[in-house]
Amino acid sequence: MIAVPNYIEPEEYLVLELQSRIRHEYRRGLVYATAGGTDNRDRIAFNLLKIIDHHLGNDSNCRFYSGNVKVSYRDEFYYYPDAFVTCDPRDRRDRYIKRYPKLVAEVLSTSTETFDRDEKLQDYQQLDSLQEYVLISQESQQVECRCTTASGDWQVDVYRAGDRVKLASLGLEFDIAKLYRGLDES
Repeated sequence: MIAVPNYIEPEEYLVLELQSRIRHEYRRGLVYATAGGTDNRDRIAFNLLKIIDHHLGNDSNCRFYSGNVKVSYRDEFYYYPDAFVTCDPRDRRDRYIKRYPKLVAEVLSTSTETFDRDEKLQDYQQLDSLQEYVLISQESQQVECRCTTASGDWQVDVYRAGDRVKLASLGLEFDIAKLYRGLDES
């Protein structure tokens, strides 16, 4: 990820982002252009959202979003996760930014994996509402779920081909193969 080497205020970023055709993420004054993803990345995120949609049904107070809506914490960062779920009614006030997600999922790519595992994880962990951070590999059937425990620690569960993925924050369990359905081989 390459940042624009110029400090920018959060308010200025939000104004510019509304006018831009290219998506940018914001972290503590620096703006990062987000690169386009692969077809497989898009398909994995779509499959996850389908699974969540089917699980939540029509009567849920929760809402799920794709990579077109921002998640923010106190103007410190604005990210576009590949998928996330919020059940907090306060998140219905703003159509562009959500601040109380309970689950955030990122589909990993070689260019963003280190950032997603380190800085982004640390940033997301500042959100009191966050119960689960999910990292999904594009290269192999592997899903890493980081969940909060009753003691406030973070537990890591890794699922591989043949496993059933458990998203504890949603009370959801599914075959990992469902995430990888319809992918093209390279």
